[in-house]
Amino acid sequence: MAGKVLIFSAPSGSGKSTIVGNILRKRDDVEFSVSATSRPPRGEEKDGVEYLFFSADIFRLLVRDDKFVEYEEVYEDRFYGTLKSEVNRIWAKGHAIAFDVDVKGGVNLKKYFGDAALSVFIQAPSVEELRKRLVARGTDTPEAIEERVAKAAEEMTYAPQFDRILINDDLEKAFRESEKMVAAFLAE
Repeated sequence: MAGKVLIFSAPSGSGKSTIVGNILRKRDDVEFSVSATSRPPRGEEKDGVEYLFFSADIFRLLVRDDKFVEYEEVYEDRFYGTLKSEVNRIWAKGHAIAFDVDVKGGVNLKKYFGDAALSVFIQAPSVEELRKRLVARGTDTPEAIEERVAKAAEEMTYAPQFDRILINDDLEKAFRESEKMVAAFLAE
């Protein structure tokens, strides 16, 4: 189990975090990798739970010191990345790692981990459905939602670079399909 990686990527609103949460509830041999970011916490987010929060300056210092497996500057001064220390912490327990990352991070993680990783692209049935989900979430301004929707259209072009594509048009079905994918990969 240790040494294996599960990468879940998707445009915002595709259900990625919900699907990853289901995997984590069902399997005690898989642990969530907490990503680092330079963005401020949203809503009830807590440092060390949803993300490891750093200032942009501290994030840059960590990059300079080669502390990341991968990182991306998604927007100006808005970094996201995976700390090597987080990977080592989880593998030391003998667990597989579950990543919930944006599509560029997913592609970079797959390149880094190669065959030790299963990369899954989660796709909403349509861009309009994605917009509805983001509005229903209630965490972003209308402007931020439109920015995310525009970004999602571009992110969907990355889907062929993933090992598997999971269309989330029915959440229970997506749960079952993702559970089967993970079980088969971890049994290899």
